[in-house]
Amino acid sequence: MKFLRAKGANIVDGKGNTVSLRGLNLGGWLMMEGYFMHAPNFAEQLFKRSFAKALGDKALSEFENAFRGSFITEKDFKRVMELGCNSIRLPIDYRIVETKPGVFKGNEVRYIDSAINWAKKYGMSVILDLHAAPGAQNHDWHSNSLGKAGLWNNKSYQNRTYAIWEYLADRYRDETAIAGYDLLNEAVTDDIKLLNDFYKNTIKAVRRADKNHILFIEGNKWATNIECLDRFDDDNYALSIHNYEPLQFTFNLTPGLKYPLKDKNHFWDKDVTKRHLAKFKAISDQRKLHIYVGEFGVHYRDGHYNEHIWLKDVLKEFNSLGFSWSYWTFKAIKNFCFPDGVYSYYENSPWVNRQGPKSGWETYSAIWIKHKEEIISSWDTGNFTLNQLIAEAIKNGIQDNN
Repeated sequence: MKFLRAKGANIVDGKGNTVSLRGLNLGGWLMMEGYFMHAPNFAEQLFKRSFAKALGDKALSEFENAFRGSFITEKDFKRVMELGCNSIRLPIDYRIVETKPGVFKGNEVRYIDSAINWAKKYGMSVILDLHAAPGAQNHDWHSNSLGKAGLWNNKSYQNRTYAIWEYLADRYRDETAIAGYDLLNEAVTDDIKLLNDFYKNTIKAVRRADKNHILFIEGNKWATNIECLDRFDDDNYALSIHNYEPLQFTFNLTPGLKYPLKDKNHFWDKDVTKRHLAKFKAISDQRKLHIYVGEFGVHYRDGHYNEHIWLKDVLKEFNSLGFSWSYWTFKAIKNFCFPDGVYSYYENSPWVNRQGPKSGWETYSAIWIKHKEEIISSWDTGNFTLNQLIAEAIKNGIQDNN
């Protein structure tokens, strides 16, 4: 293999052939999120703090190793490949890389190494995604935030992020199975100059070590605004967006909505999708930069509300516009809202406990000692159910592009 590169509005391989990245996110694995485990959406660090307080640091370490060794395995990379995908976006928490400021740990990074090796075995590329940066780049749980985006008002956090990327770039600079680096997931800041300066400094940090890999640069406001981004002094980068519109439907925040949405309060169909995505295509054409849709997805309801038709329409438009894409996400314990995966765990085990009052990871510290082997076993994708209509839409979206 040779390195992929961004060339104008395209991605090309070592022979100059245009490549379309078609893949899945491995969300919830190296950056845990509450709803993946059918739990309230609060920061992973709070869950781990509570678990350690109840059972001790040794038990927490045991839990972390068991989860990371079971939730995603080599078999899952084969499953992703069998869907027809050629790439995987790998969200990571910076704590996987950094022990303390300026100190990095090979022990936890081994999970990234494993992902790269498995992807290579099955002929896929990996996009490393910094999903949670020091201090947090937005105020939501999925940046492991305690409610504030502290990255933007703390130079120490910013410098630590640059150092993390320089470390990763140096470690993986010769790895052709990596397509590139998604420098920061879903930034949210009102200071656009600061955002652009942050990206310029991050680019410099990566390029000090690695001239080979594509840089994927997300827009502001949860990767929905790329117009605010400067033109960066680099010849190998792409712009990245996220697309969950219409949110009330894709997240199932308003239950009962059926696609296409046709009432006065909620209107959305494939023509609206075309108009919505056209603005990103215009920027791509103007700047001659490739668009990578790093995240998009829909809450699965067995097709009763045409969520697979939404997915089909979105994929058709992505392909028509020449966008690369990565579906959110591969797997999750079945919840009542949020995009929840190609595979779902439907059982109501004691560590799921949908009836409450505590559910998902809120139950773990109370039942871990008694049920740990059952819990660990349940994380294996073999115990999850394929959401058939979603899988078929993804397969067809890939085949239609070939």
